[in-house]
Amino acid sequence: MDASYQIRRATVADVTAIAAIERACFSDPWTVGGIAETIQYGTARAFVAVDSTGVAGYVMARISGEEAEILNLAVLPKVRRRGLARQLLTTGLAALAESKVAEVYLEVRQSNDAAIALYQGFGFRPVGLRSDYYRNPREDALVLRVALAPMRE
Repeated sequence: MDASYQIRRATVADVTAIAAIERACFSDPWTVGGIAETIQYGTARAFVAVDSTGVAGYVMARISGEEAEILNLAVLPKVRRRGLARQLLTTGLAALAESKVAEVYLEVRQSNDAAIALYQGFGFRPVGLRSDYYRNPREDALVLRVALAPMRE
């Protein structure tokens, strides 16, 4: 990872920057309100990658019992291929494991080969398909799952 980036917990102060990344990366971005609401949940785990110019990427997850879902992971296009997504995912999965999560799920566009390769590198495997899950453009989503190793105490 580029040493100039730091990974830290996301705060409400980061919501505008996260929303800007959403708009830059996704054809159907989350709203500012939706992001703000989500990161304030006690069951949420959200992290940002920041440098001197601001937020360059983020990951958001939600815990439900012993399961969690990666809601979104994105890095600004201009700073991709520097290991930020990998570091964000590493941090997010570690936080989920610390919270005693046993397995993590996510949906990814079936055509997003780069994201699928990233997730598979972390042990995620396909467990299902959601037809027409994405809009703008319409596309199926692969459902991926990984089991997390229990944290030693």
